[in-house]
Amino acid sequence: MTTETFVIGLDFGTLSARAVMVDTADGEVKAVSIVGYQDAVIEDFLPGTDIRLPENFALQNPQDYSDALESLLKDVLHKSGAAPGQVVGIGVDFTCCTMIPVDENYMPLCYDERYRDNVHSWAKLWKHHGAQKEADYFNSVATLTKQPFLKQCGSKCSSEWMYPKIMEILNRAPEIYDAAYRFMEAADWIVYLLTGNERKNSCEASYKAFWNKHTGYPSREFFRKLHPRMEYVVEEKLGTEVYPIGSRGGELTEKMAQATGLAAGTAVSLGNTDGHIAVPAMGITEPGKLALIMGTSIGLMFIDEKECYVEGIAGVAEDGILPGYYGYDAGLAAAGDIYDWAVSNIVPGYYFRKAEKEDRSVFDILNEKADQVPPGTSGLLALDWWNGNRSVLVNADLSGMIVGLTLSTKIAEIYRTLIEATAFGTRRIIDAFTSAGLEINEIIACGGLSQKSSTVMQIYADVLGMEIKISANAQTIALGAAMYGAVAAGRKNGGYDDIFEAAEKMSQLSEKVYRPNPQHVVIYNKLYEEYKTLHDYFGRGINECMKNLKEIKNNSMEVLL
Repeated sequence: MTTETFVIGLDFGTLSARAVMVDTADGEVKAVSIVGYQDAVIEDFLPGTDIRLPENFALQNPQDYSDALESLLKDVLHKSGAAPGQVVGIGVDFTCCTMIPVDENYMPLCYDERYRDNVHSWAKLWKHHGAQKEADYFNSVATLTKQPFLKQCGSKCSSEWMYPKIMEILNRAPEIYDAAYRFMEAADWIVYLLTGNERKNSCEASYKAFWNKHTGYPSREFFRKLHPRMEYVVEEKLGTEVYPIGSRGGELTEKMAQATGLAAGTAVSLGNTDGHIAVPAMGITEPGKLALIMGTSIGLMFIDEKECYVEGIAGVAEDGILPGYYGYDAGLAAAGDIYDWAVSNIVPGYYFRKAEKEDRSVFDILNEKADQVPPGTSGLLALDWWNGNRSVLVNADLSGMIVGLTLSTKIAEIYRTLIEATAFGTRRIIDAFTSAGLEINEIIACGGLSQKSSTVMQIYADVLGMEIKISANAQTIALGAAMYGAVAAGRKNGGYDDIFEAAEKMSQLSEKVYRPNPQHVVIYNKLYEEYKTLHDYFGRGINECMKNLKEIKNNSMEVLL
């Protein structure tokens, strides 16, 4: 009789972390555990202090990650009823680039009393945009010196990526730069906590630090041009050894086994990026299928047999998403965050009272009202840059815009327009893919928005003019992590020998499909042309009003404070 085996997927998101216990035979989820972060996103003051963060900072407390890690593993094991020996593998993914400065013992510098009050000693979340000036300088030097890695990142490095964040620390807090033994991706740090091994995964090294499987990292000469002290930044602060995705990161330590109830020696995969790891969990193992990962931001993932230059993508890397393919990564810097902004800041009080009276969420009522607004009838159009633009303009200095407001404009019209704006931004990225010669025949979506909002999904189908299929699993990203846990275990231990086999057995799609309304498509095609006009006018330097406003804001705050 064959013993039933399970794997655990750990998914660390922006506001919370989750774990799933999954049957390796068919991907059935046996248990789910979710833990919110106590300090969440730190944007105003350092926890427990009156130290105000500079503008555009988004930090996190690594203690939230480690607390969640132990709690999740214990809870999901308990809920599943599985015996520790039945759990054969653990997989890990994280938002990226979320960077933690650590000491020689791999402990975050913000744990050290000497550095705790320094804002640069804390984890810099993926959406930390404090390093835009460093990103601009990085891009100017890279362009001037014709760096080959520019093709790998769509010609621009985002302020969200590793090097601008390191440069920001070196420029503004050199004592933290000196004290840092490593600048670690948070996913790699979680793997260290589980296994005691430092293992840099090739996915995040490729897309966020421009490592290439054939040529390695950018040259020392280039780093020296950025800053004399960065010539050996790879050797001194990152570590030169990079491990391919799908590799085993190590085995669960005795200490972690005792803390969680799992068995010491359980296989642990390398860390990986949340959006990338969703691709096999959605059953995407061949070209032509676009993955939409829909949550606080929007990720667009795509694989192909050929390497193309695509404007403004977050990256393209050989074996970056799946072995044997070039993996393409692009996305919006905000989507769900924008809808949350509307609820928190501009939705009238009577919506909340109605929601409380009817025991529904405000989003349910907003979606219901937005469904009653036919496309094009509001007279509104928005740019979706509430958190800057990740693709294709790669500029955190850009900001949001709504045009067409009148005294008769309703909140439901504004809310719908914001959804449409993120859909237009997504279509602009898809245009960049197809213009580069990549063929997209199918779209599959996962993430909270795809599961919770039929309003959002129908608008996306209408704006994109394509059917959108939905992943069957509400925790698709965590399922992807679990799949890599199964690969780390290997077939002889009850897992699988490669991610393609795991995807074939463990992924499922929902029967739900969103199909475009032909009449809506015609209207949205016209609105999209107007969106592109605004996009290029404010985003390509024709009118730098947004950048100027941000500079005035920052300067005014410095003077007044």
